[in-house]
Amino acid sequence: MSTVRSMPSQLDIRFGTDGWRAVIGDDYTFANVRACAAAVAMDLRATGQTHRGVAVGFDTRFQSRRFAEDAANIIASYGIPVQLSDRPLPTPALSYAVTQMGGASGVMITASHNPPEWNGFKVKSDAGGSAPPEQVERIEAHLPAALSEGSETEGASGASIKTVDMVSPYLKQLSSLVDVERIKSAGLRVLVDSMHGSGAVIVAALLEGGATEVSEIRSEINPAFPDMKQPEPVEDNLAPLISAIKGGGYDVGVATDGDADRLGVVDENGVYVTTLEVFSMLFHHLKSRRGLPGGAACTITMSSMMDRLTEHHDVDLQRTPVGFKFVGPAMIDNACVLGGEESGGYAFAGHIPERDGPLSALFFLESMAISGKSPSELLSEIHEITGPHTFRRIDIEFTPDQRIGIAAAVNGDAPVNLGGIEVVKEDRRDGVRLDLSDGSWAVVRMSGTEPLVRIYAEASSVELRDSVLEEYRAHLGV
Repeated sequence: MSTVRSMPSQLDIRFGTDGWRAVIGDDYTFANVRACAAAVAMDLRATGQTHRGVAVGFDTRFQSRRFAEDAANIIASYGIPVQLSDRPLPTPALSYAVTQMGGASGVMITASHNPPEWNGFKVKSDAGGSAPPEQVERIEAHLPAALSEGSETEGASGASIKTVDMVSPYLKQLSSLVDVERIKSAGLRVLVDSMHGSGAVIVAALLEGGATEVSEIRSEINPAFPDMKQPEPVEDNLAPLISAIKGGGYDVGVATDGDADRLGVVDENGVYVTTLEVFSMLFHHLKSRRGLPGGAACTITMSSMMDRLTEHHDVDLQRTPVGFKFVGPAMIDNACVLGGEESGGYAFAGHIPERDGPLSALFFLESMAISGKSPSELLSEIHEITGPHTFRRIDIEFTPDQRIGIAAAVNGDAPVNLGGIEVVKEDRRDGVRLDLSDGSWAVVRMSGTEPLVRIYAEASSVELRDSVLEEYRAHLGV
């Protein structure tokens, strides 16, 4: 076991929507990662859970393995047994490993979809989901001591660190949830873009040996994540996938982000399917073709198509603030079949209350295999129930000295109409959501993981949607 070194006290580390993230070599240093690990260990010691152990994993980002090893060493130095992944892996695989070992918590070294110069520290609950707010608050409360007193564990008798394969059990779990044989025999031509992240080969490994053919692009590890702004499976970052699909020879394209907890879909014509549309399509598949019980849980930025679909299937819809630390508990408390957020993260009943990109891709492929329909036909099926909907999000960067002013604008008075449509309802649980009288909506909120203000809008037409976005942006003065 490596020696525990002292930790700096000058940094005020805060966990955002899902963990702490920072620029490598700036605030994201080995010392600060060790402080986060010590705070996790202190919390488990204070709550009497040290005997249960912690699972630690990492993605393909620069030095992620070494950061994970340091975190594991710190946690073990508190007498807490650790299982450490033997390779880069999807975040949902780490989350599943927590449940399989009966662990008290999990730590994933990843910055998910952030740009390549970033890394992060995600904490998982014992249920395999994002750490709930109360657990995060306790960990943050221990951080000042962890930052200033990290050397106090020097010479402490440590617990074991066991390096294990967390990927194989995860693959077995996925194959138990989805009709893999149905997909394999469907003869689909699938192109997978793992965006140089930790989701590489996962889908291909499960579907090999059948009539369905799976090809991959950007599957090699490259922490620079070239030719994209960041490894987020949104339209602007999927040019190679879209181009390949437009070139012909594929029925669908699927993409996972840097740590493979999000999904992006490109239809058979090379058209990007929005994350809101994918969530609606997955929900309808689980209800209409799989006949699974339960409603849905989603964030305030999720499509109003879900209101129509849950009415259609006569089930409840739960809406939460942004973040799976809210969605996951809502799924559990309300026995939901599906949970999701606008970012492309979707979770499924019978699994972990956590986003899972590869599982989302497999369920999407299952919907194609069972229905015999293309992605565009599956979307038309949804619109027959909900009517037309079109969605767009714009992200606006700001500098640290602009944060206070922008936050004041976001939290200030809201416009009374947008796009010529009256605002009839406000929801301020997370930023501001405005519902318009025609069923359109808009949301503005500060990102919990990046220096961005996000503006979202959904409407029945592209013209109205873009008008709503631009008018809200002008109202904010950003």
